[in-house]
Amino acid sequence: MKLPWMSRTDRRRWKSAKTVADLGELMALWLEGQIASRPGYQPRYGPDDETTHLVPTLATLCRAGYVTTCSQPGFAGTGTDGLWWEQRAALELVVTDPTLFHRLVNAAYAAGMFVRINDHRPDGGVREQPVVVTTRDGEPVTAFGGRISRADMAIQWPELNRDLCRQVSTGTYVSVIAPEYGPDGDRLWITLDLLTGRRQNDPADPWSSSTQPTGPRSR
Repeated sequence: MKLPWMSRTDRRRWKSAKTVADLGELMALWLEGQIASRPGYQPRYGPDDETTHLVPTLATLCRAGYVTTCSQPGFAGTGTDGLWWEQRAALELVVTDPTLFHRLVNAAYAAGMFVRINDHRPDGGVREQPVVVTTRDGEPVTAFGGRISRADMAIQWPELNRDLCRQVSTGTYVSVIAPEYGPDGDRLWITLDLLTGRRQNDPADPWSSSTQPTGPRSR
């Protein structure tokens, strides 16, 4: 499957990835703006503006063996549509290394985060229910953690070589979600930075995002 309008150079780079580490490096480069397009995402678009301050955390995760697929910061306030929006800080990723998986899940639980696991091994595995992460005037808008169908999986990972596509399509998909709505939940990113070693100490000042969403957010 070819992404429309993905440049030949970008398509060649993604196709050349052989390992999950290769894939993580390419995803990090896309997050950092060094690659214009990524599989399963609008061609020639980078991460949403609201996630700009999360890029260092996300890129570090990708280079540590976790391939991030979607994220959003915490937010609570009036959107540009005039309605009240609330977001939980949340992250979705795929991991194929059992040791890395356990480190992530243990760190997330220790920090009091919600964790949802969907194991896509051919012989079955854990399948957990999603968690609402965004509301608009109190009504659910988006959720993280739902099981990905085969059809959606094929759309998410076009352009990869067959062996690598099989690895990530049968990997473990983990959603880590702050229980709080709003900026207080951005402690999630500190937890992840401590996991990867990007931060050595928990800073006193909380993270915050000033970008106001206008609708459902994904990355």
